[in-house]
Amino acid sequence: MRTYRLTIWRRIVNLVMRALLASELAPSHYYLLKTRGRRSGGIISTPVWLVEERGGRWLVSPYGEVSWVRNARAAREVTLVRGFRSETVRIAELGPEDSAPILKTYVRRVSVTRPYFDAGTDAPLEAFAAEAAKHPVFRVESGPTPPLRS
Repeated sequence: MRTYRLTIWRRIVNLVMRALLASELAPSHYYLLKTRGRRSGGIISTPVWLVEERGGRWLVSPYGEVSWVRNARAAREVTLVRGFRSETVRIAELGPEDSAPILKTYVRRVSVTRPYFDAGTDAPLEAFAAEAAKHPVFRVESGPTPPLRS
């Protein structure tokens, strides 16, 4: 399994994807994910592939515990953007057993990230459950987090 590094080439690819997303020319499952920085408070964005299947939506971190994962965990909500459409949604992190089928689907569909997984496309679900600690999966829930009431 390879370790993710944000290289100059990855930065260029991310810039191109941002431009394609802004013009709505990106493939249909790509979104610009926006999170609020835990320390800076500023908005941080990154292109992501959203798994959409059987009426559900999930965010997968193929590169492990990167910044957006830590920010999303802290905020418990993210904003998904495509073109001029923007949706702020709650998220809930899944456990290993629930993550396994989503991770397997992700690895099958997003071939560019396969080197970052130990489990191959034909591996059993148990192998993907073992991957869950290294590749967080979040269920996308509808609507923003309601404010806390005192």
